[in-house]
Amino acid sequence: MSAPGTPFVTSWSGGKDSALAFHRVRRAGGRPVAILNVLDETGARTRSHGLRPEVLRAQADALGVPLWTATASWAAYEAEFTALLARAAGAGATGAVFGDIDLQPHREWEEKVCAAAGLAPELPLWLEPRRTLVDELLGLGFRARIVAVREDALPVGLLGRELDAALVREIEALGADACGENGEYHTVLVDGPDFTRALSLAPGPLGVHHTGEGPLRVATLDFVLA
Repeated sequence: MSAPGTPFVTSWSGGKDSALAFHRVRRAGGRPVAILNVLDETGARTRSHGLRPEVLRAQADALGVPLWTATASWAAYEAEFTALLARAAGAGATGAVFGDIDLQPHREWEEKVCAAAGLAPELPLWLEPRRTLVDELLGLGFRARIVAVREDALPVGLLGRELDAALVREIEALGADACGENGEYHTVLVDGPDFTRALSLAPGPLGVHHTGEGPLRVATLDFVLA
């Protein structure tokens, strides 16, 4: 973990893992400069989680931290994300925080784009036991709802449910990872220790999209601000 007072940005998905990573670095004394997200080419949704940008803005407002976004196709994603990191470096950030746990290809990509932008990558959750991380998250008072499930891994009926200890046991019993590290599920954060207020979200229609990383289909629930 970087020294107290170190300015940092966070790759912010809108879900639980990036929020826990942000929390750990901020709690250790890091100074957040911004949270970052590259939306799809239409600017209407985030990539993995399928969140509306207004949900991200509400999260940023609750954090008291600026939200910086870009739009990109998958082909242009790396260039746009690197540009956001370079903007962060220009604003004084020295580190970039990511919520990955043990996916080595993700870490290597993050190290590459950080090197290109002149930032030091930080992965505060790296190689920690999945269940330990979920238990920490819940114990700290984070509240998150399931916004996406990989159809080959979990039932669509889990969409919209709030993550708690019972649901984590249910997810594990179905053979999925407790944290959803392999994309089995994604969440939208509605409250946590870094929020000044909880988000009020209402579930909208169901949808389906492809991950962009193969033929896998992901079912999504369209949360809107209530």
